[in-house]
Amino acid sequence: MKAMILAAGRGERMRPFSDQAPKPLLVAGGHRLIDYHLAALVRAGVKEVVINLSWFGERIQATLGDGSRYGLSIAYSDEGPVALGTGGGLHRALPLLGTQPFLVVNGDIWIDLPFDALRRPAGSLAHLVLVTNPEHHPRGDFGLEPDRQVIAAPTTLTYAGVAIIDPALFDGCKPGAFPLRPLLDRALAMAALTGELHAGAWSDVGTPDRLRALDAQLRLGRLRHPVLSTPVG
Repeated sequence: MKAMILAAGRGERMRPFSDQAPKPLLVAGGHRLIDYHLAALVRAGVKEVVINLSWFGERIQATLGDGSRYGLSIAYSDEGPVALGTGGGLHRALPLLGTQPFLVVNGDIWIDLPFDALRRPAGSLAHLVLVTNPEHHPRGDFGLEPDRQVIAAPTTLTYAGVAIIDPALFDGCKPGAFPLRPLLDRALAMAALTGELHAGAWSDVGTPDRLRALDAQLRLGRLRHPVLSTPVG
């Protein structure tokens, strides 16, 4: 399975940190956020990764290169100076991702989920990793049935920024900027949206305060990644 890391966003809420670097290159626990994802993807057996670029995209490409030092092959989907949104960015990258379902990970989250544990049910156009609603998103996004079917309400769970997506989710889409949520809602209406609850650690690293909190928890050993450990000192 191929994977895509979403790394094109401007990160307005992360300013002033994001004025100097793209969010995926920000450091917590002694490692860049994107390094946690790359290590987890390698452990899961992923060989090919696509990363979309816009804000400070040249820095991401210069830092990661072709991926060989990670044991990966990295390709880049450059969206230009204005990012295309999650839906538009994924749609633009489809020629690099191929015709089979692929794993997608937001570049600005931290999660201790082993990616190889994910299983997409047959017939699912998108299989989402969900978490209990955090304080900063109390309204949530979806609900979840015991059979892993995602439902519209009650919205007790939040999309964690990790999913397995079938390219068929984008059938009928045209190139350009657009969000992902309408496509997920369409799949939900077709009973083709599934999910699973992640009960482990997760952080939407969207603000300086949340980045500092994550860094502190990692350095104190209160959080542990399944692959990368926090450097000592």
